[in-house]
Amino acid sequence: MFKIKKNEMVNKTFRIPMDLLQQLQTVAQNKEVSLNNLVIQCCEYALKNLEK
Repeated sequence: MFKIKKNEMVNKTFRIPMDLLQQLQTVAQNKEVSLNNLVIQCCEYALKNLEK
C-alpha cells in the first residue's frame, strides 16, 4: 500500500563562510536541487563516513 512519509523538519540558523556558501549554491544550481536539500545530503554523507 502507498504511504506518504512526512519528515519532521526544524528551523536552525548556522553561520558558514561566504566562500563555502557560494560553492554550495553553485553545486545546488548545477544539480538542480535546493540549497537546503544539498546541505542535508552533505551532512548525512559526512556523518555516515566519519572516522571512528
